[in-house]
Amino acid sequence: MKINISEISNAIFYPLKSWAEQSPGNWNILIGSGFVLLLVGGILTYVFHKKMGKADERTMQISLKSTFIMLCVVILCDIIFPKEYMWQIFFLFKYSLAFLVSGMYLAFRYKIDFFTN
Repeated sequence: MKINISEISNAIFYPLKSWAEQSPGNWNILIGSGFVLLLVGGILTYVFHKKMGKADERTMQISLKSTFIMLCVVILCDIIFPKEYMWQIFFLFKYSLAFLVSGMYLAFRYKIDFFTN
């Protein structure tokens, strides 16, 4: 049995496409939620990078791990999201999720490093 990623991707995201194309309001909700996620993820990542302070051996490793997580999320989203339709929206969500997950990792590491000692 051969599993095709594009068939699974279409099965998951085609209902979203049909919902978004029903009305301009639905399309605007999708774009607005993507921009809100991008804004929240970017702010979260920026704030926790600034809270870590100057770059040293410890913070450099955390920053590199955060960047690696961001890269992994972008690659995973490239594999999962469809490329035939709504690619602009999925492009927005890909980077929104990458910033959000990176910011969540930084927040988690900040909590572990500064509040458990």
